[in-house]
Amino acid sequence: MKETQFIKQNKEKWHSFELILEQEFATPEQLKDVYIQVTDDLSYARTFYPNRSVRVYLNSLSKNVYNRINTYKKTKKSKIISFWTDDLPRLVYESRSAFRLSFFVFVGAMLIGAFSSAMDPEFVRTILGDFYVDMTLDNIKDGDPMRVYKDSKELGMSIGITFNNLMVAFLTFLMGIFYLIGSIGVLVSNGVMVGSFQYFFYEQGFLLESFLTIWMHGALEISAIVIAGAAGITMGQGLVFPGTYSRIKAFQISAKRGLKIMVGITPIFILAGFIEGYLTRHTEMPNILRAIFIIACFGFVFWYFLFYPRKKNKEGAKKNIDHLKLQPENHYNFEFLKIKNSGQLFNEAFLMYVVLAGKISLLIAVLSLLFTLVNTSLMKVSLYEIYNFKPTSVLNFFIDPLYKLEEIPQLFYNVNEPWLLPFNVVLFLIISFFVCLLFERKAISIGGVDLVESSVIKSVNIFAGLLVVCGLFIGLLAWGSGLLFILIPFVFPFLFLWLYSIFRGERNFIMAFGEAWQMYFSNFSKVIGLSFSLWVLGAFFYTFIQASLFWFLISMVGWNLELSQKDLNALVYAMLLFFAHFNFVLIFVLNLIGYSFAFYSLKEESEGLSLEKSINEISFDNKIRGIVKEV
Repeated sequence: MKETQFIKQNKEKWHSFELILEQEFATPEQLKDVYIQVTDDLSYARTFYPNRSVRVYLNSLSKNVYNRINTYKKTKKSKIISFWTDDLPRLVYESRSAFRLSFFVFVGAMLIGAFSSAMDPEFVRTILGDFYVDMTLDNIKDGDPMRVYKDSKELGMSIGITFNNLMVAFLTFLMGIFYLIGSIGVLVSNGVMVGSFQYFFYEQGFLLESFLTIWMHGALEISAIVIAGAAGITMGQGLVFPGTYSRIKAFQISAKRGLKIMVGITPIFILAGFIEGYLTRHTEMPNILRAIFIIACFGFVFWYFLFYPRKKNKEGAKKNIDHLKLQPENHYNFEFLKIKNSGQLFNEAFLMYVVLAGKISLLIAVLSLLFTLVNTSLMKVSLYEIYNFKPTSVLNFFIDPLYKLEEIPQLFYNVNEPWLLPFNVVLFLIISFFVCLLFERKAISIGGVDLVESSVIKSVNIFAGLLVVCGLFIGLLAWGSGLLFILIPFVFPFLFLWLYSIFRGERNFIMAFGEAWQMYFSNFSKVIGLSFSLWVLGAFFYTFIQASLFWFLISMVGWNLELSQKDLNALVYAMLLFFAHFNFVLIFVLNLIGYSFAFYSLKEESEGLSLEKSINEISFDNKIRGIVKEV
């Protein structure tokens, strides 16, 4: 039978199938009949018309029928119930090494906090703050050491505490992206705080009262923070120990596991907030009841997160199949010459950073260390007289997102240190060239981008152009006006496009300016959408990378090594300067990668390079015979 006759004979039937699929309430019996007939026709087409469009059409139709049938598929148990009874225990058991590490880090930090408080009475004030210590001492004098839990209304206190605990937990989890160190650091800071807190009440003679009061909600709350740390460590393990996977695939698997664990402990935080708001305040309850309640809470945590996962594993709980749900390694490629929206550009920028993280992070660390050493050596006065680093606060970030960011301009300009600005220009020139070089090699090797021939004149033009653009970047960052943070999302995208256009070398310095100008204004909404996504992410991480972890670590080193106040200040500010510079350069690199992707996407949209290449590659045979293979 000829193809035309086959189509003519069946087209009315296929059209009726399409009408059935469009019906909102098509019955399973109808869909079953349609599926059988369509697959029969598809088998015939595959045999006699393998390279014709009718086979592609029938393949698509059968896929639609199959997907529609599966919407009627019923499971034996609700997915929500199975998540709590099967999926989460399985993930906990598979991540048991991360749970052990998180637990021992937290307990060790508690012991460090208690030991440091015993060695130095002022350590408690450093950790808890003078206000809280003085308030608690006043409450002890008034005969009610736990009055702090009674000063607020139940509902407002529960909501506020739950929100704060969730923020701390997700911060603990997200910091795992920094190669495990971030999550471990937050665990250390929280553990030191709890240890200092308990030792303070022991010193005042109220250890039992404080324990029975605090751990009524703390049994769930602190346990959940430890679990959040385990989730962050689980996520970071994919970056640190990728195994036989590529780093990006290992991270995809580990991040998915860690996120599921975080979702699983969210109800625990809500329950802990309710207990703290409504029950903890009742210190008049008999001690035996409070002790039983605490034991019950700990019993639940140990049962569900320790014994139950072991039991499910012995029963043969289903094995982890996250790796099977990912696309095979050789099926994933970064597509450079493809039109993308701002969300796709943001996603690929992050994934590319993960791919290049090893080389880029090492370079950033070296340059930030150099920046810190040069500052320490050349500054005419001590660092703490030059730099003003503001304390990190979750509340401040939401009330005033620019609170922490206002310290950035001081990294790039000081009226008494004229060398600081040109020194930063050179550092950013190095990092920009290196990142663009790595990105360009990836684009050429896997993205179908053509290599641009180099010459001495082109190289001089590239370095001169990069120097000018980096000078503009640093000049704007050194400006220090509040208007800077409004302009950054709008001005910096153009500079990034201009920078990469210069590096690409297809046009000279002036022509590259024109190319970036056209890209920016012809796709303004896409460029600005990407800009705000990267800007918000950068602001969040810059705010929290210098979390209390570094303050606590430096303070503990200072007290235990008996450093002088001058040496302690120098150590603290050197570390803060390093992390501030490192974090900002990291954000700069993420933006540069994002707009390098945007450069090729916008170029494809305006010039259609890949489309032109595809048309030129179509052979005469393909044009005559039609579709050669199914995509």
